[in-house]
Amino acid sequence: MTTPRYQTSKLASLPTGRWTKLEIVFWILPVAAFFIFPNYLVLGSQILIVGLFAVSLDLMLGYAGIVSLGHAAFFGLGAYTAGLLSVHGWYEPLSGLLIAAMVAAVFGFCASFLVVRGQDLTRLMVTLGIGLMLFEAANKMAFITGGVDGLSGMMVGKVFGFEFDLYGNTAYWYSLIILFILFVILRRLVNSPFGLSLRGIREGGKRMPAIGANVQRQLITIFTISAAVAGVAGALLAQTTQFVGLDSLGFPRSAEILILLVLGGTGRLYGGLIGAAVYMLAQDFISAQNPAYWQFWIGLLLIFIVLFARGGLLGGLYKMRDYLMSKLRSAKSKGESL
Repeated sequence: MTTPRYQTSKLASLPTGRWTKLEIVFWILPVAAFFIFPNYLVLGSQILIVGLFAVSLDLMLGYAGIVSLGHAAFFGLGAYTAGLLSVHGWYEPLSGLLIAAMVAAVFGFCASFLVVRGQDLTRLMVTLGIGLMLFEAANKMAFITGGVDGLSGMMVGKVFGFEFDLYGNTAYWYSLIILFILFVILRRLVNSPFGLSLRGIREGGKRMPAIGANVQRQLITIFTISAAVAGVAGALLAQTTQFVGLDSLGFPRSAEILILLVLGGTGRLYGGLIGAAVYMLAQDFISAQNPAYWQFWIGLLLIFIVLFARGGLLGGLYKMRDYLMSKLRSAKSKGESL
């Protein structure tokens, strides 16, 4: 007995967890960039960190459908945690990342009970309110955070014997390795039954309890994980730049990360990485060419992508691939018929 064609396509579309050739090529590119563009390693490390931050938001927005305008709260918490540890004599970077992740996770867990209860508009307002409150608290507690002057005087120890240098060599590899390790873990997470349940909640949350899924518990879990990953990204930025400013908690950072995630494509993990790379490279190039009006061209680029590449850059690439494959299949079927 043969399996119907429609059932085969359904099974093939399920996530398998196998690494494709394109994924392997994708991760070879940043390694090659280290040797090809040695003068842009500082920018490269920032792209990797922002990409990790975007991936953390994608866990909430792309997979669980939780919209947020205050995700920078967890990023800033991680940054200030790593910064304060360093200022007070805790120079070991890896343990600093772990502590920053734990602080952000605890705060995210507590905030999740307020966020998951509402719908989209309520979640937007609650997350925005949490972000603004934390920003103002950091501003008022200048004796701890440094206020508008920022938290300076950081010193970060060696990573496996390598010191952080001005050229960004150690910072680049440090950021890339941490990003890759976390990405492998999160990739496995979203391809697990837990990840599939999140997609089910995103598509029809009211139906999921009928199959025994605890919607609130699932949302709280992914919100906490997302906060922890954002905290790691913030700690990475603090350690590699050895400075923490109030902008790490500000609303513009939350808005920017949302923009570049939509730019790359939500619900795919790789969309956040691609969006971060394209946005930051475009920003660096356009601002160098036209320092006064670079935001105009960035806005035009975003409008163009939204209009002609629905689902972001990654969604547009997938549609282009499907279109070309359908053309090849049709041409092949015509050749066989002849």
